[in-house]
Amino acid sequence: MKTIEVDEELYRYIASHTQHIGESASDILRRMLKFTAGQSAPAAPATSASVKEAQPARSEARPQDRVRAVRELLLSDEYAEQNKAVNRFMLVLSTLYRLDPAAFAEATASLQGRTRVYFAGDEHTLLQNGTHTKPKHVPGTPYWVITNTNTGRKCSMVEHIMMAMQFPQELTEKVRGTI
Repeated sequence: MKTIEVDEELYRYIASHTQHIGESASDILRRMLKFTAGQSAPAAPATSASVKEAQPARSEARPQDRVRAVRELLLSDEYAEQNKAVNRFMLVLSTLYRLDPAAFAEATASLQGRTRVYFAGDEHTLLQNGTHTKPKHVPGTPYWVITNTNTGRKCSMVEHIMMAMQFPQELTEKVRGTI
């Protein structure tokens, strides 16, 4: 087993493709690269001083595709089957992250309450910044969020994120009304 270093943005991108709890980074990368165990790796290309540095991963989804994806979530059986606001909240957060990880990161960076931090990269940070916060991991993301808030606060958090991500106001209100 070899260790490699990746920047935070790349790590979040890889983590966003997690399909189940406990899936390793190697498993995620193998799936994304369609590389199977025992397969021989292609020869590395010769490097030169003119090789361009990779650009940061950012969603290329068009605005109408992002709107469609959120509407599809609201109409999905999975969303309709959720009988708790916190579960709908988590599905919305997962979807927003998947649509544009970089914009989601920007939107959540400054989102906090008077005494609490709402989003963090780990459970410990949230526990340090408030008692009884009930942190939960947002599926398919590198984020943790506090869940011990009333439904109105959860709706406000989603509204803040969606507006920062430049979703239409009417869609934001519709999502808010379904949580």
